[in-house]
Amino acid sequence: MNRLEGKVALITGGNSGIGLATAKEFHAQGAMVAITGRDKEALERVRAELGERTLAISADVTRISDIEHAITTTQATFGKLDVLFANAGIARMEPIEQVTEESFDRSMDVNVKGVFFTIQKALPFLNEGASIILNGSVNGHVGYPGVSVYSATKAAIHSLARTLSSELSDRKIRVNAITIGPITTPFFDKLGASSQEIQGFTQQLEQRLLLKRFGNPEEIAKVALFLATMDSSFVVGTELVADGGLLVNTI
Repeated sequence: MNRLEGKVALITGGNSGIGLATAKEFHAQGAMVAITGRDKEALERVRAELGERTLAISADVTRISDIEHAITTTQATFGKLDVLFANAGIARMEPIEQVTEESFDRSMDVNVKGVFFTIQKALPFLNEGASIILNGSVNGHVGYPGVSVYSATKAAIHSLARTLSSELSDRKIRVNAITIGPITTPFFDKLGASSQEIQGFTQQLEQRLLLKRFGNPEEIAKVALFLATMDSSFVVGTELVADGGLLVNTI
């Protein structure tokens, strides 16, 4: 039985990495899936691969007008919205001395402002009992050097999962975050660090993981599927940790 049969899901940043894996998982489980992203060619490739029940929308989550367009287009095409995965995000590896106002604002705009207003603009269209899933991170809990801004944005995301769950409880809308550990995605290629720095960083992380390996996007997609379905009907305002045992071996 398809666990999302007849459901409509919107995934921001759905053209690569965790967002793409989740779009494929949701679609395979019977959902009508809308994905957003800034790379039009990548979006079209995903739409062509998934085929029917797929909508690809070019949108930048830092632009409120783009967010509104993505949500209203999803509503107009599929008629409702049951699941929202606010997944789009960026990260840069920058010591505090190297952080510029521009890079600070960019991280906050994508990771916090983009998530907040994606949720706000989706509220009129979300069904009662809908599920909102947030892309969190272990960085919101630990103090790794060189990622202070990124870590602050993810701490904000974890806070939103708690506060918005309380605020939206009258509509029985569940808000939860996935506390994600190291995953093999293009994420590490976009940190702004050298290949040598990234290699050293990833090797150190692997040794801290109880599983001694990075996760893959498909493993996070399975967690998102759980939160999207009524299997998680009593899970609200919390974080589901999928980190290969990193926090257990760190804190």
